[in-house]
Amino acid sequence: MASNNNQNKPTQTRVANMNHSPKKAMLLSIIPGMGQIYNKRKLKGIALFILFAAFAFVMFDFVTSGLQGLITLGTEARVDDSRVYLIEGILALLFTLFYAALYWINIQDAKNEAQKIRDGWVPGGVIENFRNSWDTAFPYVLIGPGFALLIFVVILPLLFMAFLAFTNYNLYNAPPRNLLSWVGFENFIRLVTLSEWRDTFLSVLTWTITWTFVATTLQISLAMFLAILTNDKRIKGKKFIRTILILPWAVPGFVTIIIFSALFNDNFGAINTDIIQPLFNTTIPWMTEVMWSRIAIIMIQVWLGFPYVYALFSGVLQGISDDWYEAAEMDGASRWQKFTNITFPHLMFATGPLLLTQYTFNFNNFNIIYLFNEGGPAIRGQNAGGTDILISWVYNLTFTNSQFSMAAAISLILGIIVATFAFFQFRRSRSFKEEGNM
Repeated sequence: MASNNNQNKPTQTRVANMNHSPKKAMLLSIIPGMGQIYNKRKLKGIALFILFAAFAFVMFDFVTSGLQGLITLGTEARVDDSRVYLIEGILALLFTLFYAALYWINIQDAKNEAQKIRDGWVPGGVIENFRNSWDTAFPYVLIGPGFALLIFVVILPLLFMAFLAFTNYNLYNAPPRNLLSWVGFENFIRLVTLSEWRDTFLSVLTWTITWTFVATTLQISLAMFLAILTNDKRIKGKKFIRTILILPWAVPGFVTIIIFSALFNDNFGAINTDIIQPLFNTTIPWMTEVMWSRIAIIMIQVWLGFPYVYALFSGVLQGISDDWYEAAEMDGASRWQKFTNITFPHLMFATGPLLLTQYTFNFNNFNIIYLFNEGGPAIRGQNAGGTDILISWVYNLTFTNSQFSMAAAISLILGIIVATFAFFQFRRSRSFKEEGNM
């Protein structure tokens, strides 16, 4: 008889738990914490209710006024600053999304716990539940401050820039003297329809892509050639040679660029006066002709960029086993075959993601463009210089011409291009795939 009673207890418990409804817990969680109280997690439910209520009470006025200001961007000129309204509106939007995310988590938490109770789980005591919650939340506690800093230091400025792209913010309509207005996609349409903007944008975009591909590919190719050369066993004094080749990396980049801008000067630069003039009885207009200026900055970037890639390649080459090359020699492989089938694949596999960052870095390499010739020389009919890339053009539009909304629109396009390129290239990189899927 006792045995039968013991056998019936789990059945009775299961039947009782089956009456616990996850759907009801979700509906009760419309009021934060009520679903947790329904799940017999009273302390947790009360804490959630207090936190949500306090957040709503404290932030309600700021959020409502911020969202309203984001729509209107102010109502009275010389009194309301549209930039402040825009920032407050973005903050209000972020707080709203944060509250909505927590609200959804609260509903899902009540549903999941109700499901577990229906399946036979029994909530423990207060101390046990606290320990379990702390173990689960500990990683989020650690990354929380960094994530909050990321929102205010990175995401907020990016959103501010993105929102500016849809306003009429320029020198002649600057707050607080004037109020900003939403203009939709007008700035992007002007980039396509107005010949001045369209021609300049296409010219700068074409040169930016050309500059990125040529300069980066050349610096990688030079670094690979020198790394393979200095890795040859017949070379003596490798440590000294490698030290010399890495020295350009040790000098601050802006110092090197300024020195080269003096060396390439048309009038007194050493390259013209001491090399070109004595040998060829002529001078090259490095600073005043677009083609020669572009060639100069490509050469400077190759000089600046190859030492870092050279160091990467040198480390990878020393890790390739000699057995691979010995086996290839026994099979009668040529030097080119050993390079294409052993050396090059190993180099690309180990350094592929880092090499991709070299392309994205040069796509936004503002320093060399600005410090060498400030994006010059000028081109007739364009509001960008002959060596301006997108990022330097945006800088000039912002700080020289005060075309803030157009600069924001171009920056948004620039960010989308770089993010798309990086995303797809990193996904295709074998270094980011599981070893078993290679």
